[in-house]
Amino acid sequence: MRLHNQIFIAMAIAIVCGTFTDPDSAFLGIPVLMIYDTIGSLFINALKMVVVPLIVSAIISSLINIAGGERLGKLGMKTMIYYMSTSFVAIVIGLLMVNLLTPGLIDGLPAGPSLGLSADTGITLAKIEGQGASDFAGIFLALLPPNIVNAAAQGELLGLIVFSIMFGLMLRKGTGAPSERLRETIDGFYQTMMDVTMFIIRFAPIGVWALIAKTVTLTGADAIRPLAWFFLTTMGALLLHAFVVLPLLIRFLGKRSPLRHIKAMAPALLTAFSSASSAATLPLTMDCVEKGSGVSKGTASFVLPLGATVNMDGTALYECVAAMFIAQAYGLDLSLAQQFLIVITALLTSVGVASIPSASLVAITVILGAVGLPAEGIGLILATDRILDMCRTAVNIWSDSVGAVLIGRSEGEEMILMEQPNTDHTA
Repeated sequence: MRLHNQIFIAMAIAIVCGTFTDPDSAFLGIPVLMIYDTIGSLFINALKMVVVPLIVSAIISSLINIAGGERLGKLGMKTMIYYMSTSFVAIVIGLLMVNLLTPGLIDGLPAGPSLGLSADTGITLAKIEGQGASDFAGIFLALLPPNIVNAAAQGELLGLIVFSIMFGLMLRKGTGAPSERLRETIDGFYQTMMDVTMFIIRFAPIGVWALIAKTVTLTGADAIRPLAWFFLTTMGALLLHAFVVLPLLIRFLGKRSPLRHIKAMAPALLTAFSSASSAATLPLTMDCVEKGSGVSKGTASFVLPLGATVNMDGTALYECVAAMFIAQAYGLDLSLAQQFLIVITALLTSVGVASIPSASLVAITVILGAVGLPAEGIGLILATDRILDMCRTAVNIWSDSVGAVLIGRSEGEEMILMEQPNTDHTA
C-alpha cells in the first residue's frame, strides 16, 4: 500500500480514536494522552534528529554539484523572489477575505465581549513576555551564529543554512586530492542521510495516528464552535491560496499537472498537517520533490531548506487574518494605511518566525502593537490555534514544493513525474 494511503487510513483511525477518548481516558491503566504523546513525540523527534545533518549535507552537496557560479546566483535570486512574492499574495488574500467576511463582527457589533478571552491567555503571554519587534533584529544576528554547534543544537536553521552555503562555496573553489575526497565524502554522507530518513518515514502512519488522535482528544469540535466564523475565514483564505493560486502557478509557469504534483507530495503534506512543523517535515518534503516530482537534487536541496526557514505563505496569511479579526472583535476600524502596515509587518515577521519561540503568536503581538491593540487580544484565537497551525504548515510545505518545481523548470531541468514516489514503504 502506498505511503499516502497508509497515512490517510491512519488519520481516519486517529479521528475515531480521538473522538471516543478524552483527556481522562486510560488504557490498561495508562492515560491515553500519554500513549498518544509518547508515540507522536518519538516520530517527531526522529524526524528532527535528521534535520540538521540532512540540511547541512544537502546544501553543501547541491552547491558543489551546481555547475557555474552564475547559475548559482540566479538560483538564489529566483528562490527569494518566489518566496517573497507568494507570501505577499497570500497575505493579500487573507486581508481581502477578512474584510469581506468580517468574522470579528456579530450582527454588525464587535464580537470580543461575547467571545471572551481563552483561559490560557495569561500562560501564553507569560511564554512570550519580552518578545517584540526588537526581537526580529535578532534574525539578522542569527544569520551568523557565534557557535555553529550550539546553533545546530538549538535548531536555528537560518544560521546553519548560511554556514552551509559559505562552506559549500569555499569547497567549490578547492582543488587537489583533499578537496575532492571531502566532496565525495559529503555526497556519500548526504545519500546515507536520505536512507536514514526513508527508514524513519516508514513509521509515518503510526506517528501521524498518534499526533492526530492527541489533537482531536484535546481539542475536538467544541473549541471551534465559538470561533467558527474566524476559523472558516482563515481556512477559506488558506484553501484559496493553496488550491487556486499555487496550482495556477504550477500549471502555467511550471507546465505541470497540479493534481499529479499534489499526489506526489501527499506524504509530505499529510505529515506536515499532523506535525505542524515545516522543519520536521523537511526530510520527507525533499524526498517527495526529488523522487516524486523529478526535481534535481541540486535544486531541491538548495530551495527547500531555505523555504522551510523563510517561506511561510500559510503563516503570513494567518497572522494577517488573526490581527484583523482581533481588531474587528475590539471594534477598531482600521484605515487602509493601517491595513497596509499589517500586510508589511506580516510579510517581514513571517520570514523569521521559525527562529522565535511561540513563533506565530509573537508575530501577531508585534502586529497588534503596530496598530495599537493589546497583546491580550491573542486570547481570542488560542482555542483554534493548534488546528489552524496544522493547516498553515501544510500550505507552507505545499508552497515550498511548488517553488522547487517552478525554479527547476526555469533552470531548464527536464523533470519526469514519477508514478510511485517512495510510496512502497510499509509501516
